[in-house]
Amino acid sequence: MEPSKHKTGSVRNGALDVDSMLEDIVVPSLEVPDLDASFASPHSALHSPLSKDLFAEKKRAAWKDVQQTEARCDFAPNKVRISYRNPAFGIISLWKKSVYGRTLTDIKADPDMVEKFAVGINTLIRQILGDSLSAGDWCIITSPKRRHKERNFASLISARLADLLGIRFYEDLAECHSRHRVGAVFTFGKEPPAERNIIVFDDFVTSGATMISMRDLLLPLGKNLVFFTGINNKL
Repeated sequence: MEPSKHKTGSVRNGALDVDSMLEDIVVPSLEVPDLDASFASPHSALHSPLSKDLFAEKKRAAWKDVQQTEARCDFAPNKVRISYRNPAFGIISLWKKSVYGRTLTDIKADPDMVEKFAVGINTLIRQILGDSLSAGDWCIITSPKRRHKERNFASLISARLADLLGIRFYEDLAECHSRHRVGAVFTFGKEPPAERNIIVFDDFVTSGATMISMRDLLLPLGKNLVFFTGINNKL
């Protein structure tokens, strides 16, 4: 390139003619979409999909999912507590519902969980009531079967608990003729136990309605009643 041939009056001898170089550069055209005034207005910006706080939206969805998902339990230790679903009596629980862990449906479907519950509740009962229940006129019962008449999760645990404690298990003592859990009325399906001390066990307790119905059934007998559950199904 000979810089002195173009605009010789304004370019020194030996210098580059930058203007000429720029004229030789071809710049590609960029098509930019038109942005109307409504897009730029403060009101529309608040409602535009591009202006959403995606992180906050995901946080809300995640918490909603946690609230709607099935109850779980992680079997964390040191969760023993007495829960008062009714002011008149308390229910002693070994574990507590958690955000993470196995679902209650999965727990009930796992045969190995029967032994885990029985061993854990056996230890808890002995720590509270002592080691000589077999000589102390004790027995154990559980809530009535509702949908299936074969041994359910609570019945399997109760039967195993009776073996570990050396006491009698009265299976199918209580019957329920209603599908409603709240306010259900239980009746005796068998002769009431002769033992003076009764352990009332259920696998999970949520509202406590089942235990309340069991208490209403047993209270007129004048027995000593103690209520135990595996999982307190409330956060």
